Parts: sequence; structure tokens; C-alpha cells
Amino acid sequence: MAIPDYQSVMLPLLRFASDGNEHTLREAVEELAEQLKLTEEERKELLPSGSQVTFANRVGWARTYMNKAALLESTRRGYFRIAQRGQQVLAKNPSEINVKFLEQFPVAKKGSGVFV
Repeated sequence: MAIPDYQSVMLPLLRFASDGNEHTLREAVEELAEQLKLTEEERKELLPSGSQVTFANRVGWARTYMNKAALLESTRRGYFRIAQRGQQVLAKNPSEINVKFLEQFPVAKKGSGVFV
């Protein structure tokens, strides 16, 4: 399996956070890598810059976009949990979440400019 892009990670990440608990990105990366059955090689693959693990980067971007759409919320530095809007989205059982899906929500943080 190829490493999924950040949009493909959005729904699994939201489901991971659906327990309502506070989580770290590292916990999410480990759990999603297990769920997606990534190989050790895929888990260790670095970005072309060599500065970060590709899969962790993609989970991080998925979290960022969903945070800006208020599906996830930052609780403190390095931690997040599902927001009420995220619970509402999951209750509708979407088949996927991607940037186009997130465009229906107003930008949560003024001036963040994520959605055009």
C-alpha cells in the first residue's frame, strides 16, 4: 500500500479522535499506521527534504485542516480532541472527508486563510 495523502487520512483521524479524549499527534500517527497496515518501510519513509517522516507529515496536515474547520480542536500545545462539529460530522457517517468537504464550514480562526 502506498502512503495515503493527507486528505485520505482525514476521516480515519476524525474517527480516531471520536472517543472524545485528548490525543497527541504521535498517538494518532501510530494508531493510523496500524489501521492502514503501513509497512515498517512506509512508516519510516522521509519527505524529500529528509526533515520529517512522510506519514506523520500527512497526519499533521489532516489535523491542521480539520482544526481550521473546527472538527478538531487544540487543547494545549501538541494535543487535540474532537470538537462538537466533528461529532456532528461523524454522526452523518460520511464516506470521506477532504478539503472540498471542509469548505462547507466557515474558517474557525479569523485570518487563517485555509479555505478560499
